[in-house]
Amino acid sequence: MDRYLYNAVVEDLKQKMVFLTGPRQVGKTTLALQVLKHHSPNSPVYLNWDRPEHRKAIRDLDWSRTDRVAVLDEIHKYSRWKTLVKGFFDTEGRTQRLLVTGSGKLEFYRRGGDSLAGRYQGYRLHPLSIGEIVREGRGPDAGVLDEPASWPDRKKAPADLLDSLLVLGGFPETFLRGSSRQARRWRLARREHVLSQDLRDLSKIREVSLVEQLVDLLAERVAAPLSVNSLREDLQVDHKTVTSWIDALERLQLVFRVRPYAGSLARTLRKEYKVYFWDWMEAPEGGARFENLVAGHLLKLCHWMQDVEGRRAELRYVRDREKREVDFLLLRERRPWVLIEAKSGTGPVEKALGYFQERLGVPHAFQVTASGRDRKGVVPATRLLKALP
Repeated sequence: MDRYLYNAVVEDLKQKMVFLTGPRQVGKTTLALQVLKHHSPNSPVYLNWDRPEHRKAIRDLDWSRTDRVAVLDEIHKYSRWKTLVKGFFDTEGRTQRLLVTGSGKLEFYRRGGDSLAGRYQGYRLHPLSIGEIVREGRGPDAGVLDEPASWPDRKKAPADLLDSLLVLGGFPETFLRGSSRQARRWRLARREHVLSQDLRDLSKIREVSLVEQLVDLLAERVAAPLSVNSLREDLQVDHKTVTSWIDALERLQLVFRVRPYAGSLARTLRKEYKVYFWDWMEAPEGGARFENLVAGHLLKLCHWMQDVEGRRAELRYVRDREKREVDFLLLRERRPWVLIEAKSGTGPVEKALGYFQERLGVPHAFQVTASGRDRKGVVPATRLLKALP
C-alpha cells in the first residue's frame, strides 16, 4: 500500500528537493523506496548515513547521477549536511533531485535556519489513520476539506478498524502485524531507542531516567491542561528544566502540544497547553486514548493542509475559567473553523460545544464518539475521521 503523501512527494520532486520527516519508524524509508521505485526501477540510489559504507559516498557526493532521484536517509546526523545538499542542489539539482528523510531531528534542524529556503518542500509523515487505511493510501478526496459539513460520510468505516487502531496503534509495523503482544514489545524498544539514543544526539540531556519518568507522567495527564509546576514537584527539578525536556520530546516527535485558544473570549485559559503522543498507544486505555487518537488525526489534517495544500491550519482547544471546555478547535487561516469534542462513551451532547460555537462564531461543530449510533449533534468516529487524511 502506498502512503497518503506519495503523490504529493512525487509531484514536488519534479521541481525541488523534498525533506520527509516524522517520528521514528513511522514509514519514511518505506515511502522513500516506493518513490525511488517509481523514478528508478532498475538502479535506485539509496544512501543511509547509518551504514558506514555509505558515509564516504555521501561526504564525497560519490553516487550515480543516472537516475532522476536519489534518497539520502538519516543524513542530518552528518554535521555538514545542510551545506552538502544546498551545494548539490545549486550545481546539479536540475539533473537529479534529492529526497532527504529523517526523524524529528531533521525537522528540528530544518527549522534552525533559512539557508535552504526555496530549495525544498517539507512533508511530515504521520501514522496510519482511519481515512488513509480506508482509501488504501490515497489522500483525501478533492474538495472534501473545504466543506467540513461533508466529513460525516454516510457509510462508516469498518467498526473493527477503530478498535484495531486503539489496540495496535497506527505505526505501520505494529498495525500490519496485527499482534497486540508484538505491538507492546515494539513500543518498549522504540521508546528506549528514542530516549537513550535520539535524545542524547539531539540535546545535552543526560538524565534519561528522569525524562523517561516525565514521559510516564505526561501519559497520565493526556487530555488535561498541563501543570508544569506539578511535574516539577514530582520530578524534583526546576520549572525551566521540565519545559526544556518537553521541548526536546516535541522536537523528537514523541509528543505534541495543543495550546489554548482565546481570541476575543474573556476568562479563558491562555497558557496551559495539553500534551498528546504521536503514538496514541502511550495514553491510558479508555477516554484518554480515544481523545489522543482523535488529536493525532486532527494534527495529521493540519499538517496535510500546510504541507500539501499550502493553507494555514492549527490545532487548539478552548476552555474558560468556568471549566467549560471543548477538546479541539481547528483554525483555518487563523480563524475558528471546526469545533470537535471527543467522547469514548455515549453521553449527551456537551453544552460547551454549542456555547463556544455561538461565542466564537464557528461554522462547524461535532461531538465524535468511539461507539454508539448517529444522533443529532453526535457522529461516530468511523464516519467523521474517514474523510480526513
